[in-house]
Amino acid sequence: LNASISEAGSELLVKGSHNIGVAMDTPHGLLVPNIKDVGSLTLLQVAQELSRLQADAAAGKLSIPDLKGGTFTLSNIGNLGGTYTGPVINLPEIAIAGLGKTRPVPRYDEAGALVRQSIMQVSWSADHRVVDGAMMARFSNAWIGYLEKPATMLLTL
Repeated sequence: LNASISEAGSELLVKGSHNIGVAMDTPHGLLVPNIKDVGSLTLLQVAQELSRLQADAAAGKLSIPDLKGGTFTLSNIGNLGGTYTGPVINLPEIAIAGLGKTRPVPRYDEAGALVRQSIMQVSWSADHRVVDGAMMARFSNAWIGYLEKPATMLLTL
């Protein structure tokens, strides 16, 4: 999922680093700055860079490099109260995730008892010239597993 299609549509361009775009609702409209090379950063560094990007976006101080070079975008409509979305791919990227509001719902546990559980809807869009539904489903399942058990994600960093 860390690739794009060339402008001519004839080449798959695989990216060397993961630059994760974060859609932000700002006083200047929707902007998508990205955290560069997340694979080389600690979780604390990712959080610090996200805070910097949020502050710069709110102040209208994002630079062109902050807005260019993204490879995958996360769009959170949950902070606005939304639950479902049809995320639009931020070209030339090939995929995007739309995150909905986390809300409590009734579910049954393994023993059949009714329990309260938090659920967040995640919507995906992908460029089917590159990504098929099975690949997106496998990615989604891995991603959900990391969200449900963050310690598992930490073990793979």
